[in-house]
Amino acid sequence: MKVWNSAVTTQPALVVRCENDAEVSAAVRRARDEGLSLSVLGGGHDWAGRALCENGLVIDVNGLKKISIEDDVATVGGGVSSLEVMEAAAATGQAVVAGTVGSVGLTGLTIGGGYGPQLGSAGLAADNLVGARVVLADGTVVEAEDDLLWALRGGGGNFGVVTEMRVKLRPFNTALAGSVLFPGQQAHDVFTGLGELLAEAPDELGVLSGAMDLPDGTPALYLNPTWVGDPVVGVEWVRKIERWGTPLVSQVAQVPLSESLRAADELFAADGRSWILRTLNVAALTPGVVTTIVSAVQNKPSPNQVINMHHFHGAATRISPESAAFGQRREHVMVEIISGWKDEDPAPFQRWADETLEALREYALPGGYPNLLAPDAHAQIVQAYGTNAARLRSVKQRFDPEGTFTAIPLP
Repeated sequence: MKVWNSAVTTQPALVVRCENDAEVSAAVRRARDEGLSLSVLGGGHDWAGRALCENGLVIDVNGLKKISIEDDVATVGGGVSSLEVMEAAAATGQAVVAGTVGSVGLTGLTIGGGYGPQLGSAGLAADNLVGARVVLADGTVVEAEDDLLWALRGGGGNFGVVTEMRVKLRPFNTALAGSVLFPGQQAHDVFTGLGELLAEAPDELGVLSGAMDLPDGTPALYLNPTWVGDPVVGVEWVRKIERWGTPLVSQVAQVPLSESLRAADELFAADGRSWILRTLNVAALTPGVVTTIVSAVQNKPSPNQVINMHHFHGAATRISPESAAFGQRREHVMVEIISGWKDEDPAPFQRWADETLEALREYALPGGYPNLLAPDAHAQIVQAYGTNAARLRSVKQRFDPEGTFTAIPLP
């Protein structure tokens, strides 16, 4: 069975494709009765392949495709992609708070946190979760309330199978968005300027940034702004982005938010490549961080290595850490160190990712983004939820004492 990352070779014993709560419940009970390990497959984009379990039972929720919208709330099935919800919301003049890739399952993204371009103005995807229906480890179906709903706002699929959730929508369906590309050799100046810009960025501005090679092999830097306010003001911020170097191209316009999701799908398509990913948070793009990232970009072993950065700021930082399981609420830049290969020896590509992570550690904040942490990143996992770790363990013990569900890592 294949998922997005071809490095994942896990082979389950059984896959159950479910289309309703009753079928999910029956699958959970079967796994329990037969002593099988259990996992849940949605969009399949978890780089570590945790949607599949070796010789276990996989609950495939891609048949749960319900989407309905009432006022400013969308009710979505557990198998719906981010792009599908964005397009449905757009038909009502609204938008869902999503990530950056359209084919990612919205449920997995949301319950694991969900960084995205609306983070500064609307918070994480998890911050917009207002309700969920969950199949628990004993097969019962419940509406998530109190502790369980709290845990689903960032604690991932560790407490049951989310078959349906309700999320708040935003009152627009377009944004000033696009991409400003710079030559790779301008990395030091561009990332230094980006650090200055992020320090003063208003809530309305989200900037996804990083370094990757263009399809023709040209090393490039990308600063992808998304502005969700007055377009006239937004253009002024785009001009600020352009001044940090000499752009190869600047294509920013008022576009449907679904366009950005489709563009990212094309960049990271499931094309047979294998991937490894490392992540950490830094407080800001300080001179030391910039120098380290530039060195990593200059010394990557192939065109398939990418540095990707998300700015956590604005509304996401003003939510009380105790109000959701996602407990890291100080402003930061989340860095993704992504390394891919196809038919080559994987060792150089894995080594580049690990060495880049180690070089950045001296600038790192405690913990990291749980949705992306490697299963063996024990030191980061311990601190990933801040002061919420004890409560999360308590909720886990209450709803899944036997550890039936193992999704993103808990402390």
